[in-house]
Amino acid sequence: MQVVRELRVITARPSPEEEALVPHALYGVRPAAEAGSVGWWRGAALDAMAAAHAAGRLPILCGGTGLYFAALTEGLADIPDPGPEARAEARRLLAEQGPAGLHAALAHVDQATAARLRPSDSQRVARAWEVWRGTGRGLAAWQARTQSPAPWRFSAILLDPPREALRAAIATRFTAMLDAGAVDEVRALLALGLDPALPAMRAHGVPELAAQLRGEITPAEARRRTEYVTGQYTKRQATWFRHRRLAEPSRVHTIHARIAEVEQFSESFWMDLVAFVQNAG
Repeated sequence: MQVVRELRVITARPSPEEEALVPHALYGVRPAAEAGSVGWWRGAALDAMAAAHAAGRLPILCGGTGLYFAALTEGLADIPDPGPEARAEARRLLAEQGPAGLHAALAHVDQATAARLRPSDSQRVARAWEVWRGTGRGLAAWQARTQSPAPWRFSAILLDPPREALRAAIATRFTAMLDAGAVDEVRALLALGLDPALPAMRAHGVPELAAQLRGEITPAEARRRTEYVTGQYTKRQATWFRHRRLAEPSRVHTIHARIAEVEQFSESFWMDLVAFVQNAG
């Protein structure tokens, strides 16, 4: 989501002052009107990493989405474009049947893929349907045919705060977003008249603040819903990293940093992380 040009505040992108401290790449590089994909991001990330290396710098990637991390380190299936007709059909069926209904239909034609998806995950269910419809092969079958892993050695730092500390941080961050103009940012996004199915329109906080702006819910309810969906997302993240086993564990060296409070991010621990990064280079 941080690649979306129009969503600096709601995605907690680095500030202009932070971006001036060290070179940043791939922040705010795509308009909200373009959906993007993990395949596009992987290619762009590898190009940015190569450019950093050529300049004598160590590439450091920041984020939390396990799918993108795995795609970068392990490779990604080269899936043909399903085509506009398959995409249009997937969106139509999603609107008519809802994500659970489309998931049930997917299970009849591509059980292997459906078993991997939550029935409520509208974006991935629709994507799976369009791939099956447009290519004649299920998404799970395509994903079994991955590209070669990236020609890099990866070292990862997994920050894993306790749930209570994370919930408090989510609330604090949302307050900071509101203070920084999140409502105005969402108002400007809505003024573009974009397709509500686009990923940018579903960024955490966008649907909730949009409903507030339409007068459908109160600001307090918008806050409650945003904090809830963000908390659910971080829970899924934690589950993914807890259970995921990389295809080639030897290619990724990981340290697990358990931090209860921001104050625990002490100078000594900071130096440990710096040493870890320096040794990784």
